Amino acid sequence: MTEKCLGENHYDIVIIGAGLAGLTLCRHLLLETDKTILLLEKRDQTPPPHQKVGESSVQLAGYYYSRVLDLEEYLWRNQFMKYNLRFYWRSGGKDNSRFEEYGKSYIRPFSNIPSYQLDRNTFEAELLRRNLENDRFTFRQSVTTIDEALSTRSDNTESDSSEPHSVSFTVTGEESRTVTAGWVVDTSGRGKFLARRKGLMRKNSIRHGAFFWWVDGLVDIDRLTDLSPKEIRTKSERRHTGHLPSWLATNHFCDEGLWFWVIPLQGKTSLGLVFDRAVVNYNDVSTVEKATAWVCERFPCFARDLPDRKVLDSDGLASFSYDCAQTISADRWALAGEAGRFTDPLYSPGSDLISIYNTLIVDAIKTDDNEELVSKCRLYEQMMRAVYQAYVPTYAVSYDALGDQEVFSLKYAWELTVYFGGYVFPFINDLFTNRRFLLAFMRLFSQLGPINQAVQGYLSAFYQWKKTAIEPPQEPLYFDFMEIGMLREAEKTFYEVGVEVDEAKKILGRQVANLEVLARFIGAHVASVVLDEKRVLTNRSFIEGLDIQTLEFDPEEMRRRYAACIDDEEMYPWPFDPYVMDRFRDAERRRPEADAAEPSTAMEMAS
Repeated sequence: MTEKCLGENHYDIVIIGAGLAGLTLCRHLLLETDKTILLLEKRDQTPPPHQKVGESSVQLAGYYYSRVLDLEEYLWRNQFMKYNLRFYWRSGGKDNSRFEEYGKSYIRPFSNIPSYQLDRNTFEAELLRRNLENDRFTFRQSVTTIDEALSTRSDNTESDSSEPHSVSFTVTGEESRTVTAGWVVDTSGRGKFLARRKGLMRKNSIRHGAFFWWVDGLVDIDRLTDLSPKEIRTKSERRHTGHLPSWLATNHFCDEGLWFWVIPLQGKTSLGLVFDRAVVNYNDVSTVEKATAWVCERFPCFARDLPDRKVLDSDGLASFSYDCAQTISADRWALAGEAGRFTDPLYSPGSDLISIYNTLIVDAIKTDDNEELVSKCRLYEQMMRAVYQAYVPTYAVSYDALGDQEVFSLKYAWELTVYFGGYVFPFINDLFTNRRFLLAFMRLFSQLGPINQAVQGYLSAFYQWKKTAIEPPQEPLYFDFMEIGMLREAEKTFYEVGVEVDEAKKILGRQVANLEVLARFIGAHVASVVLDEKRVLTNRSFIEGLDIQTLEFDPEEMRRRYAACIDDEEMYPWPFDPYVMDRFRDAERRRPEADAAEPSTAMEMAS
């Protein structure tokens, strides 16, 4: 007897929580399976009347929403297409009251895999509307209480437990009702329904907070200036940044351990300040008035606009990041979205994690053979954890690097190269549910774990050194991340579609090798800046002697090593121009006291 024959009080899947994770999971299941779904929501309105945060998506989630969930036409018609992520820094010699006085790092072309700026309320309303059109979908809101009794296997073996789960719930004004379900999935967000009940909640090493608000109309950052409309159109910086509207990007105004976002939505603008709590006290920015004043003081160009804006809504989180002990089980339960794990909004990974988790959960639900399900859930839990943990050093180790354009440009190029080749490429080829590929993926990316940790620590230490050793640029600098050749190489994987598993494994292997070259470049470039010696960047002996598994930031050891290699005239064969970062070196001035009491160059030390 199939699950659908168990009666009107049985559903194949009960999902708890009608937010982004739950609504997208429902649509995914309705498109790819013949399962019946009951979606439970405690709120009286879905989506709620308050504005929802988390609007920015990147390539993986953009692909999931448009292609996997078949929402491409809706997204193009109703939401803004996103113009990548762009980052800005104050210039040391300016008062920074005009947008053109900020240094800028960016990717100039639109991505070939579109992403979107999502008004979460209208997007989730559309998801719910489409789900309700399917007669296999049942939705109950105003749910006041939920209780569950999850069945489990009788022992630790791979034996099947055919007993369904039991879920009891009460809707306002109705009697309590009990249903059975083959699967229970928690997408309740920060309510963390199952994680709390099963004791799965865990802390992580990220200690960040955020305050965010929405204002009426478009905050056009290009207009934060004294320039006339004609002067804005014809300003010379467009040689670098291009003619596409900057406001379409997720715009980040950066400083040490913090960033301020400006995200366009239809008819409104989302604003948010995210910060390491070691550098900003949440209470200092916990209201719209406080946050507006803080932002206008730190990034003075916004004093031209934000104080006069009509505020539509606001919210904040003094602490938002956490881990989870487990998010999927062969006992036929799972957690997705913020009901499980959450890292940080920098780079907009939340929707990506939803996309990956939903994909794995749907595949597990489609698996009828219990032995196969046990094997998949074990592997998928490892995958979910690995994806999450790969993000943690980005936020816990090197968040301070947001304070320097040069250091952050290296950091972001590294992280984006990992993302393009390691996450977007497998996802657009439906490879994360292929066991053969996934085992190779886990092996290869386990090699990158120590390198990633080393790179993050190395860049953080470089930033702290630069704070005291080098004066920041007095004029704005412009840098396209794609000038770093390894990132361009990773972006080419967007066009590797429909590949077989064996070929995909080779492509992944080449991307890991590409990342190892990038880690070596980061090590060499930093050493060349610290030693104030460009020839470090081409010294083959020095570069090949870098241990990219550790990359310890030790200026004295850099001097010693380069002194030992200085007679080597053989040049390292970089696959791109190794001097792409020279604009930062040329624009910055070394503080006189930086090398006091130390040999000024490795050559002097060698002599």
